[in-house]
Amino acid sequence: MPVAVITGCSTGLGAEIARRLARDGYDLIVTARDRARLDWMDDDTDFRGRTVFKHSLTLQDTASIAAFANAVFQDVGHVDALVNNAGTALRQKALTISPDQWDEVLGANLKGPFFLTQAIVVRTVEQKRPLRIVNMASGYGIVAFPERLVYGTAKAGLIHMTKMMAAEWAEFGITVNAVAPGTIATPSRIAYFSDPAVHKMLISRIPIGRFGEPAEVAGAVAYLLGPDAGFITGHTIVLDGGTTIV
Repeated sequence: MPVAVITGCSTGLGAEIARRLARDGYDLIVTARDRARLDWMDDDTDFRGRTVFKHSLTLQDTASIAAFANAVFQDVGHVDALVNNAGTALRQKALTISPDQWDEVLGANLKGPFFLTQAIVVRTVEQKRPLRIVNMASGYGIVAFPERLVYGTAKAGLIHMTKMMAAEWAEFGITVNAVAPGTIATPSRIAYFSDPAVHKMLISRIPIGRFGEPAEVAGAVAYLLGPDAGFITGHTIVLDGGTTIV
């Protein structure tokens, strides 16, 4: 069975990506800061017949990353796909951002994904195996928006890091791509959308006139990991209903 590592699977897009890859036949290694928040998978029918290893992981902590990377290869011995989904958002005016907040967001969204990917790629290259990597970016990494400076800067860095990884690791049979969602109707955001004024404001920015669905994001990730995307590397698929083109 192919094996996929997915970070940040307690809810939202990470949970949907895990469901999709399980249905596609992957065994999974999944993470959350609190391992107990992954227990929902035990009763989810999408995971029947799949092996799922659950781990805690804090991306701002390099020791946590090293321990997790070691556990990955102890669990299964190899990795076929890595999805760097976990991250931390911050909505705050730029003039009030503290150094600790900067380090927290950059650590979760840029530094942590780099060192986790590095740890997995080192072992994969030693094994002379191919690997597919997908980094979860954001529309805020492409266009500017108020009160998203740190998060947007981290995601812009992740998009460029994707290109740099792809260029350096192509010779090893490793592809690296990114997915940049726009406004997606995840469980955590549905309550926010329920405010009529917020709903109207957000929809007005989306040419297609609706919010994206988590399954659409998971489908893009599955495509980049699948057999039809073997000649794609260093690119970012933007799923935002046209928001960044107008």
